[in-house]
Amino acid sequence: MILRILPLALLLTATAAGAAAGNDEAKPLKPAAQESLRCAAAFATVANAQARGDREALAYPPLDQRGREFFTRVSAKLMDDTGMNRGEVAARLKSEAEKLYSAHSAYQLMPGCMVLLDASGL
Repeated sequence: MILRILPLALLLTATAAGAAAGNDEAKPLKPAAQESLRCAAAFATVANAQARGDREALAYPPLDQRGREFFTRVSAKLMDDTGMNRGEVAARLKSEAEKLYSAHSAYQLMPGCMVLLDASGL
């Protein structure tokens, strides 16, 4: 199911989740990094919903390209800033996406995340 809601995470690695098992707690993120991570997961979730024609998702600008670039930049920045590897970053993104999906909260984050996306210059 998560593969359907987070297709952009597949860009990182196919074996990412297993590489980071147990490492989430070991490397706490700064609030700004956590917010960027959460927004990257929200963009992936909403972009996927847009691709499925979800009416609520289509109320936002298309996120397939801008959201993907944001996702990629956030992933790279997390690796640079924290020393996490691709697998650890992918596991964190997957975890965030699962939380958003189960809580049905991606759309609640979108107003703030869109501000973050616009501020990124993408």
